[in-house]
Amino acid sequence: MMFKNTVERWGGISQLLHWIVVALILTMAYLGLTMGDLPNGPDKIRTYALHKSIGITILGLVALRLLWRAYAGTPHPVPGTPRWQARIASLTHWAIYALLFAMPISGWVVNSSAGFPLQWFGLVNLPHIVGRDHGLHELAEEVHEIMFWLLVLLVVAHAGAAFYHHLFQRDATLARMLPKGWLRVGGTTAAPKNTEDSDHVA
Repeated sequence: MMFKNTVERWGGISQLLHWIVVALILTMAYLGLTMGDLPNGPDKIRTYALHKSIGITILGLVALRLLWRAYAGTPHPVPGTPRWQARIASLTHWAIYALLFAMPISGWVVNSSAGFPLQWFGLVNLPHIVGRDHGLHELAEEVHEIMFWLLVLLVVAHAGAAFYHHLFQRDATLARMLPKGWLRVGGTTAAPKNTEDSDHVA
């Protein structure tokens, strides 16, 4: 397995980080949509604590992935991809990155402004990043929820585009974010060309 990215496909490290973050996002979405309905008690406290810990984990993993991306580079757009599609894909991906940074930070603000303690899986105590402030707490909660639904929209669009490319365009857009040989790609691919659009994503 190639660990570093190539001009044709994402390497093993990028793939691993990508799918771990995907799994954590799905877990966070489930927890976020259900934990408010739990009855008050130890289970609810533990669920909120898990939600916060996973959020901090996502923040760290996204930072790590960006550092790895800067070091390992990115694949070129799949041959034949129109320039406008490459641009939209790139903008969508960077918007997802921005939200994956902003959401955990906004959640941290929600927690800090309410005066609650914050621990990472019960192992590390994290500091408050703002003082206790009811007005800020309410605002941060609203912003956190809005960003969640924006993230849902972008992730669905991103995944839908990947499946569209795989099922209808029959190119390697989805396959190159999976271990080699996991997905059969229809047709043949030409050597990647250029470009200034090299930040296109799978």
